Amino acid sequence: MNKRISLTLLILTIALNLIITLPAESAEIGQPAPEFTLTSALGNQHSLADYRGKLVVLEWYNPGCPFVMKYYDSGQMQKLQQEYTQKGVVWLIINSSAQGKQGHCPPDVAQKLIREKKIMATEFLLDHNGQVGLSYQAKTTPHMYVIDQKGILAYQGAIDDKASTSIADLAQARNHVKEALEEIMAGQSVSVKTTKPYGCSVKY
Repeated sequence: MNKRISLTLLILTIALNLIITLPAESAEIGQPAPEFTLTSALGNQHSLADYRGKLVVLEWYNPGCPFVMKYYDSGQMQKLQQEYTQKGVVWLIINSSAQGKQGHCPPDVAQKLIREKKIMATEFLLDHNGQVGLSYQAKTTPHMYVIDQKGILAYQGAIDDKASTSIADLAQARNHVKEALEEIMAGQSVSVKTTKPYGCSVKY
């Protein structure tokens, strides 16, 4: 009898843990983007709901990923961030690398990266328990998302159509994020809503 009770308790514990760890929402094109609240590199809390009424870009980030480094070492990511934040777009970097995993950015490291890389994003957010990344099913760095002014997920996937680490490929690349933002700002529907993300795996 005791063995049966112990087995039942073990099964219930496993089931409860699965319920706790699975994201309550998932990101689907055409549906409301999953809500979240995260702490920034400067220690302030920011919620997606704070930016309702504005276009929002989410950029999953790992400083050591060569696919990310292609965009930052060339200055192209900073250029995009500056161009669109000046147009009123909210650009949120999210670091989901867990403590002890490659790419993990504690606040001091994140602040140093902002300075050294001259990052122009609105905020650098820390998701070290991975809950936001899992709710968005973020797979790679970079994995990009565009959320429209109504909070609807309008685009998700790769930043461009050149899945390489070569800076030389940027000149010929079709930038899906830029295209989606321009279409939304022009009152048009997004022509390419989803693509296969490429890059380094998110280190949950």
